[in-house]
Amino acid sequence: MTEQQPVPPSNTTTTPPTCTPLEREVLDEYALLLNNLNKLSTQLNGLADRPTGEVLDGLRMLERKTSLVLTLLKASVYSIVLQQQIYGGEDDV
Repeated sequence: MTEQQPVPPSNTTTTPPTCTPLEREVLDEYALLLNNLNKLSTQLNGLADRPTGEVLDGLRMLERKTSLVLTLLKASVYSIVLQQQIYGGEDDV
């Protein structure tokens, strides 16, 4: 059984000198997760500080855009299905 050699830290955090590559990778992922959670917390604090009406107006606009995209998607799928039925019917003749 071979022993894994310690990997020097890839960032400025302090790690034990006996850190294996897998442990280093896990620690790096935790650091990335911490950074992402801090960003999320900042965004949520910004949303909490904004007036409720402004947030609702933004959500209404997003809902309208989403429903428009859904309608266009349904129309496109319907058009494709209809074309396949038309071309499929010609092959049977």
